[in-house]
Amino acid sequence: MREALAHGRVHELFVTGSAADRHPELVEAARDRGAHVLPVTEKAAAGLSETVTPQGLVAVCDLLDVPLATALGGPAGFVTVCAGISDPGNVGTVVRVADAAGCDAVLLAGDTVDPHNGKAVRASTGSVFHLPLARDRDTSVVLDACRAAGLTTLVADGRGELDLHDPGTAPILAGPVAWILGSEAHGPGPEVFAAADHRVRVPIHGRAESLNLATAAAICLYATVGARAGVPGRPPARRD
Repeated sequence: MREALAHGRVHELFVTGSAADRHPELVEAARDRGAHVLPVTEKAAAGLSETVTPQGLVAVCDLLDVPLATALGGPAGFVTVCAGISDPGNVGTVVRVADAAGCDAVLLAGDTVDPHNGKAVRASTGSVFHLPLARDRDTSVVLDACRAAGLTTLVADGRGELDLHDPGTAPILAGPVAWILGSEAHGPGPEVFAAADHRVRVPIHGRAESLNLATAAAICLYATVGARAGVPGRPPARRD
């Protein structure tokens, strides 16, 4: 809620009496930004909310996504692509990791869940408001847009030809890249594996079968941060 208010995206705020008493600063901030503050009962707030234990505050905000050209219109050098991720919690977590790693944008391709899904927004812990989000149902359109923006496309793949920790991979990571992450169950799909410039594996040193999506995303994106930090004159991440 604080992130939404800080970015001026709230149009209406539904609030229970108890929530208004607990968070008078949020109610005041909403009014200061021109939002309509509407009192509701606890029952109504529970109906509006998608959580098991609603907090008594429900906001109506602007849609967040922008066109692909807008998301990639600046000096984009570090982008995350969610390809076919159907779990909203995973999408929100990847957005959160991408924000933390300093990505310039997050692109949602194919049948990836809507970033406005309530669970995705909550899992992002406010990061959906921090960086551009763009989406297109045609994954090839997203990959073509990345290439047109000068980005090398890297797809996380347990059987990839590049080892993430091999010193020879670092120069690729240090350049302009778009990391493509797929669903835990099926990955981003065979067409994405075939179309990506490189398939990169995160080595498994123990007996675990695989990593979950959020962990793999964090490892891959922060490996890129580390590689970029080692290049003189290149900022390691986005700086607001």
